[in-house]
This record gives sequence, structure tokens and C-alpha cells, in this order.
Amino acid sequence: MIDAIKNVSSLSLSRGIGSISSDENTTSLLGQTQKPVENAGVSFASVLGSVANNAMETLKTAETKSFEAIQGKANTREVVDAVMEANQSLQTAIALRDKLISAYLDISKMQI
Repeated sequence: MIDAIKNVSSLSLSRGIGSISSDENTTSLLGQTQKPVENAGVSFASVLGSVANNAMETLKTAETKSFEAIQGKANTREVVDAVMEANQSLQTAIALRDKLISAYLDISKMQI
């Protein structure tokens, strides 16, 4: 998942702005006609909020498992799995943050 976020680009050089069309129907690579989605019902802010909430929950779970291991209530495998999942969540959040900051800086450098 981290690699997918790192590979996201603001606008692919191969597509360019000319490939953006305002047609009612768009044709996919397979030749099928698709209607554009007018209102998907999910906002960018809600997606970012859910990613942040999921990351916080995995970090809390890892912390809880670590305390349970100290008390002797959890085995080592459960703790390692929880910590590795929390590490992956944290790395994903950091990569997403870096992409957002990079996009903001690119937008702020644009001439009006």
C-alpha cells in the first residue's frame, strides 16, 4: 500500500491535460462505454479521516498488546503481529502526509 501511495503523481506526463475530456460518456481501455460518476457520496476529507482513525486504532491495539505481553496475558506472536501492523499503518500515514505536503507545495509554486 505504501508503494502505491508513493507512486501517485499529480498528473501523468503521458496523459497530459489534453486527455481530459468533457464528454458525457467516456471509453475505457477495453472499449466499454462508462457513465461518469456524478456523486459518489464519499469526500476526500472523509477518506483521510478514516485513514487517520484506522492508523490510530492500530497503534492503540499494538500498545495494548504490548502491555498485555508485559503482564503475561499475550503471547509474543500476537504482540509482533500487532506491532508490525502498527508500523505499516504508520509508514502509510507518513507516505500519505509526504504526498499531501508535496502536492500543496506544487500548488503554492504555481503562477497565477
